[in-house]
Amino acid sequence: MQETFDQIGNLLLSAVPTILLFIVLVIAYRFLLQRPLAAMLKERRARTVGAVEDAQRAIAEAEAKAAEYAEKLRQARAEAYRAREQRLKQRNAEREGALESARAAAAARVNEAKAELEAEAAHARQAIQATAAELAAQVVRAVLPMAAGGTR
Repeated sequence: MQETFDQIGNLLLSAVPTILLFIVLVIAYRFLLQRPLAAMLKERRARTVGAVEDAQRAIAEAEAKAAEYAEKLRQARAEAYRAREQRLKQRNAEREGALESARAAAAARVNEAKAELEAEAAHARQAIQATAAELAAQVVRAVLPMAAGGTR
């Protein structure tokens, strides 16, 4: 058994430089490769996440602009509709004004015609009254020639 321990001891003693070299390689790996690699992966992940965040931010800005354009379009349509309604109201008011002036002109012509008719009727009445007394005298003379003092 002592021999086995001696062999194990010799084996361990001869393995010490290999173990030390292994430890140095592990430490060198950690400092030279693992930390820079981890830093690079962390940076890459940050850039990827940053790019995703930038993309999401750009999408949000695009959606905001689209909403803004949609609102402006809605306002422009509403303004066009209001302008159209205003023009329609103005045209209706002009039409109503023209109709009212035509009605007033027609009413004035009717009143003028009535006045002319009444004037003619009054003139005709005066003419009838003027000739009524003369006609009455002629009728009386024709019907009662002797009583009127006429000779027959």
